[in-house]
Amino acid sequence: MDGPRAGRPPPVTWGRPDTAEEATQMSDATTTDLYEVTMAMSYLQEGMTAPATFSLFARDLPAERGFLVAAGLEPALDYLSGLHIGPEDVEAFASALHRSPEALRPLLGLRFTGDVRAVPEGRIVLAGEPLLEVTAPLPEAQLVETYVLNQLNHQTAAASKAARCVLAAAGHPVVDFSLRRTHGTQAGFTAARAGAMVGFAGTSNVAAATDLGIPAVGTMAHSYIEAFADEEEAFRAFARAHPGPVTFLVDTYDTEEGVRTAARVLKDLGPGISEAGSGIRLDSGDLAALAVRARSLLDDAGLPGVRIIASGGLDEYAIEDLVSSGAPIDTYAVGTRVGVSADAPYLDTAYKLVEYDGRPVMKLSSAKVTAPGRKQVFRGPACSDVIGLADEQPPDGATPLLETVMRSGRRTGRRATLDECRERFTGDLSALPPEARRIREPVAPRATASGPLSTLTARVRHHIEEQTAAA
Repeated sequence: MDGPRAGRPPPVTWGRPDTAEEATQMSDATTTDLYEVTMAMSYLQEGMTAPATFSLFARDLPAERGFLVAAGLEPALDYLSGLHIGPEDVEAFASALHRSPEALRPLLGLRFTGDVRAVPEGRIVLAGEPLLEVTAPLPEAQLVETYVLNQLNHQTAAASKAARCVLAAAGHPVVDFSLRRTHGTQAGFTAARAGAMVGFAGTSNVAAATDLGIPAVGTMAHSYIEAFADEEEAFRAFARAHPGPVTFLVDTYDTEEGVRTAARVLKDLGPGISEAGSGIRLDSGDLAALAVRARSLLDDAGLPGVRIIASGGLDEYAIEDLVSSGAPIDTYAVGTRVGVSADAPYLDTAYKLVEYDGRPVMKLSSAKVTAPGRKQVFRGPACSDVIGLADEQPPDGATPLLETVMRSGRRTGRRATLDECRERFTGDLSALPPEARRIREPVAPRATASGPLSTLTARVRHHIEEQTAAA
């Protein structure tokens, strides 16, 4: 489904201001939290520029999630490969800190020169598993935290929600209608991309469809019907403007009458149009009962090939209920609740220092303990994952998830296509235990720590506790 432009970065300015005027005032370098700047400046002043490794992971899964789908890596790599602090960035930092630009001059010219190991997009991940590890001179690795977290956090949440809709639909197509309700147009773009990554059949977002090479889908609004003298006139006018296939929204006034009117107009269009992908859309009411009645009316009219599309506040829970009821719905259109991942709109992700200048480090704060050292995730059968150290050998029958995707600030390979991401997702999903795939009350697999990682964690903890006691 990837089009000819899919190998290029999308022209959407991921993470950047929406207007040209704003873009002239702010660069990607300033799309960061202020404390990243203050820490980077202090590191530079203290000469602390040795390599540092930061690990990005979700501490735990949200309620009603049995897995996550890794997403957001590609735009994060775009940001890292293009990061450059110029004079205008230094001036912006100085203004924010109420200092002179000269005081912030050590940051001028900074670029990202580090390495990145990451879980490729589309792969299923579990709580505690690194989605990404950055190794770079400490000021660089620190400064990129906010942007990288932003991209992976939002897009992994969106992809995970969309994946559950695909599961709930049990083979029926799911399409994205979320653009009008997402938190900004860029979020709408990433929601469409996340949906396509896990198997959505299309999106209403024209920019996303064009730039990502995925099908654009859409019907009509109730306002279109209301603008005409009656429903039939509206349907016929629409068919004249769009010679086929067409989909008519049938519940503006009386749904059953709307279906009858749509059937009459579709019959008049001839079998070449009425049977070649045309449909009706139900957007409100008891969708299961209305779909049964609509299917009966369409079949009685000799239109068994006309599809029924359902929309209107759907998410994986509503889809599962409709599918299990046997409702004759062919396609599910999801919008608001999926585009913003309404029941779990964020992930408890963290970006934590795990090694500096060859010294493993960890955090001991209550309920937020981290494990030291650069890591790898080894995937065994049925997602029996082991989190180990980066230089460990995989356990028997296991494969490593994190791959080197950037070296010395440059990508190590081409951009992954949506088809490749979708293949990864499909493969991982098929290996996931059935209880983790459940829509309601899923049971997520838990990764375990390897022996060497457990030993290192105990040693570093003991060392910190000894130092603390002696202080």
